[in-house]
Amino acid sequence: MPREPLDRLCVHESTDEKVPIGAFVDALSDLPVPVEVVGDDDAVGEGDAVATYRPRDWFVDAGWVHCLRAGYDEFDTDRYAAAGTPLTNSTGIHDTTVGELVAGYMLTLARRLHVYRDHQNRREWYDPPYEQPFTVDGEMVCVVGLGTIGRGVADRARGLGMDVVGVRRSGAPVDGVSTVYSPAELHAAIDDARFVVLAVPQTPETEGMFSRPEFEEMRDDAYLVNVARGPVVDEAALVDALEAGTIAGAGLDVFETEPLPEDSPLWGFEEVLVSPHEGSTTNQYHSDLAVLVEEIFHQYQSDASLRNRVA
Repeated sequence: MPREPLDRLCVHESTDEKVPIGAFVDALSDLPVPVEVVGDDDAVGEGDAVATYRPRDWFVDAGWVHCLRAGYDEFDTDRYAAAGTPLTNSTGIHDTTVGELVAGYMLTLARRLHVYRDHQNRREWYDPPYEQPFTVDGEMVCVVGLGTIGRGVADRARGLGMDVVGVRRSGAPVDGVSTVYSPAELHAAIDDARFVVLAVPQTPETEGMFSRPEFEEMRDDAYLVNVARGPVVDEAALVDALEAGTIAGAGLDVFETEPLPEDSPLWGFEEVLVSPHEGSTTNQYHSDLAVLVEEIFHQYQSDASLRNRVA
């Protein structure tokens, strides 16, 4: 049965958590329907689309709901499927933004930029021990998860002269990745890497996939980078590995609990870079999201299959 056309796009107020809601609405001004900001006291119906950062139970009454994040684990996909309400997400647009963040992590840790900044804050001229700074050129990076984000990381790592290996559920080859391992071969994949980058979705299979056995498998001069989801890493095991020197350090954009609690030991390690889940955030992120929402809106109106449909 053909879909009923949409008469309105509702932008939920939670969108303001991630991007300026006014700028996002303005970026959607070319749509042929009104674009309106809605709050929790408003209602939606089958003629409405909803773009939102957070889920609400009543969104299921809409014609189509779009999650303004790649991760949609907070949304009850079974309920959307049962109601016949399409749910889409924002995967596929973060290759550049998150890829650049990972490149920044690796260069910062290798060239000691974080240490220099710490000493700058104390107005101290500082020379690191000779053996500490290194170039990423020629080093191996293992990218665990070779979807859009993982391939974006791989492209930038290759541009820095790194040898890129990866882990992919299918095990199928990926351009520019010298060796692709299956998840069952994870330990072999990370064994010789200077950097291990996690870019997998959060699923029951990936929760806790990095814990004590994986840290013990890594080189003692290797760094973990997590731009996936916090629960992919066992944080207690990570803290133990950092304290014991089992690994050299980490770059972390995601955590088991967000915001990262003030008493978390992760704040205190010189060799840990902490960013507040901002891998996708730039001053043009609202525009990136709007382009995707417009594309899916037109697919809905033409009764075509919807990009990034997850329910």
